Amino acid sequence: MSGFLSDLVQYRKLLLMIVVLGIGGTHLSGFQMSVINYTSPYIQKFLNETWLERYGSVLHQETLTLLWSVIVSLYCVGGMMGCLCSGYLTAKFGKKKCLLLNDVILIIATLHTGFSRTAKSFEMILVGRFLEGICAGIHLGTHVQYAGEISPKKLRGFINVTSSVFFALGKTVARILGLRDLLGTEDRWNVLLSFSGLVALIQLLFLPFFPESPPYLLLQKGDKAGCLKAMKQLWGEGNYHTEFEDLMKEKAITKGTKIMNVLEITFYTSEIFQTANLQESIIPYVSLGVSVSELISVIFCSSIIDRFGRRILLCGGYLLMALILVLLETSLLLSDQFLWMRYCSVVLIFLFIIAYGIGPAGAVSSVTNEIFTLSTRASAFVIGGIVIWLGLTFTGMIFPFAVMLLGPFCFLIFIAVLIISAILIYLFLPETKGKSISEITEEFKTRQFKKKRHQAVEVNATEEKTFCTKL
Repeated sequence: MSGFLSDLVQYRKLLLMIVVLGIGGTHLSGFQMSVINYTSPYIQKFLNETWLERYGSVLHQETLTLLWSVIVSLYCVGGMMGCLCSGYLTAKFGKKKCLLLNDVILIIATLHTGFSRTAKSFEMILVGRFLEGICAGIHLGTHVQYAGEISPKKLRGFINVTSSVFFALGKTVARILGLRDLLGTEDRWNVLLSFSGLVALIQLLFLPFFPESPPYLLLQKGDKAGCLKAMKQLWGEGNYHTEFEDLMKEKAITKGTKIMNVLEITFYTSEIFQTANLQESIIPYVSLGVSVSELISVIFCSSIIDRFGRRILLCGGYLLMALILVLLETSLLLSDQFLWMRYCSVVLIFLFIIAYGIGPAGAVSSVTNEIFTLSTRASAFVIGGIVIWLGLTFTGMIFPFAVMLLGPFCFLIFIAVLIISAILIYLFLPETKGKSISEITEEFKTRQFKKKRHQAVEVNATEEKTFCTKL
């Protein structure tokens, strides 16, 4: 542990850059995903009042629901568009310039949402949410790639997990500011919606003082001097030679290769808390407790990922989450017979979030950064980002109908996905802890060779058995 702390002190400028990236980066996505829940009643009232003032009539409930659904879903649509654009933008302009441009767009977006109440224009909320979604989609992949590419091998797992830490921090900040004692009121909901503009401004002011990603400078731009300068600036003298040699090996492997083009359950925790007959006034604080639990568990993940490795956190995390969902489904089925089972559901939600934070939340981004070369990494994050946004859209729009049709049995879908994911990771994913991209690539090839050899042995055994039977 003392060695780990000394490494953190040694790379203090790198850690400062990670903080700047996190404040304006993945923090945005976590914040925006949670903040909309706290402004929902006020925005819907604002929609009604604006419509009445313009047209002299009250909105029908169906129209109000439709407008609200559009406001919510435009963020996810923008997120998918941002993911599609992020690969091209990071390849053409680099991670640093991409994030700076994104900060400018985000500030414009939050000005729309912030002044919508003054201008009495719900259209400004629609525009702002759509632009915020685009920015979140771009930020999500770009920040994780940037953080992974500026980290030395010994701190790579820890730094890759920081994106998940700031994601959880964003959700926690949203739930703190969304309390009625702070900005979660009818008079200040527009200020709460536009808070992301402040963190974007902080990043816009401080990020120019830090260098571009060393792998991007060397492998994409061919700027060897710029790469060495960035490494020295971030890691200090004498700490970059091995990493530079690994980059040169990757450059040799990918020579002539062009840049390729191309679960959460937490939306419905409030309903489960209501089922447990918790008082309405304390549900926001219990939800805040869920976010704090996720934040603490992700921070804990960052301290153990380089000790235990990625595979064990992923496989163990997914299997533990599946087990907790089985118990959650059981508690929901028995909640009418045993009242105390309702409170078990609340505890299991906390345990599910903790299992997610310690396992997949940090390990997924780390593995994605480590198994792809620079020429494929941007496209991999685009595909992963699209899957995430589609998953969020599915959860937000389809999951309520699944609940209506299947009841507690709807969790069987997620249990199956978690178990299948754990099996696939165990079978096909090598451990990436402390390995260069060339070493990881070789291990993938070795695993594929062993699989083909095993299949060949089975085929030969079958043929010999058939031959002996004929004799």
